[in-house]
Order: sequence, then C-alpha cells, then structure tokens
Amino acid sequence: MISNFFSKSKPIHYIVVSVILLLVFTMSRFKMFSSGFDMMIFGEQLGLFLIALFSIFVFDFLVSRNGLTKKNSYNILLFVLYFAILPQTTLNTNLLFANFFILLALRRIISLRSQKDIKKKLFDASVWISIATLFYFWSVLFFILIFAALLVYVITDLKNYLIPIVGIATVAVIAVSYFIIIDKDIVSYVSGLLDYSVDFSPLNSKRIIISSTLLLSFGLWSLFYYIKNIKSQMKSYRPSFKLIILSAIIGLAILAIAPSKNGSEFLFLFAPLSIIMTNYIEVISEKWFKETLLWVLTITPIILLML
Repeated sequence: MISNFFSKSKPIHYIVVSVILLLVFTMSRFKMFSSGFDMMIFGEQLGLFLIALFSIFVFDFLVSRNGLTKKNSYNILLFVLYFAILPQTTLNTNLLFANFFILLALRRIISLRSQKDIKKKLFDASVWISIATLFYFWSVLFFILIFAALLVYVITDLKNYLIPIVGIATVAVIAVSYFIIIDKDIVSYVSGLLDYSVDFSPLNSKRIIISSTLLLSFGLWSLFYYIKNIKSQMKSYRPSFKLIILSAIIGLAILAIAPSKNGSEFLFLFAPLSIIMTNYIEVISEKWFKETLLWVLTITPIILLML
C-alpha cells in the first residue's frame, strides 16, 4: 500500500521517485525523439532531468532539516506526482532552473530560524533568487520571503535588511559584465522583463483544467488543516510554517501574472503544496482515506494520458 510504503523515510524512496520522474520526462518528450535520435538534444534533456531530480533532493533536505513534516517520504512522493499530473512543468527550461534556485534560496531562508550565520544565509538567499530571476523574471517576487523571514524570526538588526541588496547587486554586476562580453543588448533584455498577462485562455485544455483543479482543490483543502496544525507546533517552528504559506501565495501570484501561460508556471507551487499536503496526510486517521487520496494522485496522470 502506498501510504504504508512511504510512511517512513527510506533510501529506496529516492529510487522510486527518480524512476517516476524519469518516466514523466520520457513520456513528455516522446515526440521529440520519434523522428530520430540526436545526441545533442539527448544531452540537453538529460541535464534538465538532473536539474529536476536535484530539485527534489534539495526540497527533501529543506523539509527534513527544518522539521516541516514528520520523518516520512510523502513530501517527495507528492512533489514527483505533481510533475506527473502537470508534465508541462518539465518542458520549460528556464522555469526548471529558476525553481531549482528558488528551492536553494528557500532552504537558506527557512534555516534563519536557528539565528546562526544570519548574514551569510541572507546573502546566499538573495543571490539564489537573483539568479532565478535571470532565468524567469517574476521569481523576483520571492524576495518578499526574505524580508518576511526577517520579520517573523524577529531579526531586528537593520544591517541585515541591506544584505539582500548587496546580493542583488553582486549578481547584477556579474550578469551585466557577461552581457557586455557576449555583446548582448542589455536595454532590450531589461525592457522585456516586466511583461505580464492575466489572460488564462491558453490554459483552457482538458488536461490542464483537470490537473490544476485537482492540484489546487487538494491544496486548498489541506491548507485549512495545515493552518490549524501550526498552533500545535513548537513556538520556534511556527514562523517557518507561515513562510511556507507565503511561498504558496507567491507561487499563485506568479501563476496569475505569468506572461506566457502553458501550465509550466505551476512549478513554483509544487514545493509549498507538497509540504502543506504532507502535513494533512500525516493527521489523517482513516487509513482507507489516506490510501484513496494517494491513489487518486497516482492514477490521475495515467487517466490524463488517455484524454
């Protein structure tokens, strides 16, 4: 049974989620290699697969190191199942890289709870988000998390509020220098950054509608229990759980204003929703309901392939 198998963290779980992710990548790129094998394209796609796989590992480290869930593997199972439910998220190269760097930043932001190496963590987080912004501009909204963390963790030294600016400036100087070296028009690059759209018609397909409805409805349902559960957490851990909610809100904001909507922008919701839903699964007392919930998420991608 799925719920029992993933109820405790085991090394074999990493193998299972890796295989599932590989299947998702292979199925979503089947047409790409149907006309023939190209070693260059294969190398590029292998690199993207590894980025997505490393994202899962970074996410698991973030969760386990900061006690955001109990000691189980539901979080990485949900993360990879979201990829399967919305395989469009594996097709956008820039978003895969951006999400990877956002997860690295989130790991540093949540670890501010320890009140150790604050300046280093703030600098690292701001650098990671800045790099993510180079790949996908609206990743810039995640800078809100840094300043929110300073507030909820009660870090009052005003010097710490200047460190993110230093991180941004560092990446900006390196990026501008690179553009000058490759003779890229910086003005045209910057002018296209603020593009946005509130037109959701590109998402009007059966697969995306069913997938997004399932993802968001389960996430919203779990959120009520997640918020209720925050009060039962240790006082020092509560701010971290609140930051995960803010991360989900930022992900929704990016989804709303994304200039090109094709389903891949849901990727920013995977991490926070996996944590929120894992916390809900952990408190479900009825084993049959927990099992049914996980089976629905597992079978849905197979059903969607038939549409």
